[in-house]
Amino acid sequence: MGLLSKLFTWWNGATIGTSVNSAMTGELVGTDFQGNTYYRAKKPRAPGQPGLAERRWVMYNGANDASRVPAEWHGWLHGSFDGVPESNLPPPRIWEVGYTPNATGTPAAYCPQGALERGGKRAPATGDYEAWSPEG
Repeated sequence: MGLLSKLFTWWNGATIGTSVNSAMTGELVGTDFQGNTYYRAKKPRAPGQPGLAERRWVMYNGANDASRVPAEWHGWLHGSFDGVPESNLPPPRIWEVGYTPNATGTPAAYCPQGALERGGKRAPATGDYEAWSPEG
């Protein structure tokens, strides 16, 4: 099923067409700690085309989830700076935390008390709320 899934699914990593197109028209710029690879177009855009002067894109290593792009590479993708992110980053601070994936739609997602996933039972009202009235 590996080859068939590569041919027909875009949500399970890059398709074969995207991989071939990246190899033919793109120049590999770098790789992040998750294995995502970043490319730029070999030829610049024609004058008058909207967007950055050059086309930049990411090939995910695994599921296509935009939250998996680190902040430094996000800045490069959107043209905040021209150089490869490693050359533009300050050293990491001691208080910075590592990457955590987006848990939305997974069993690890946040479910507040009263959510349907937790039985839909909300805490009873405590009586500390007083409704506003325009007459008062």
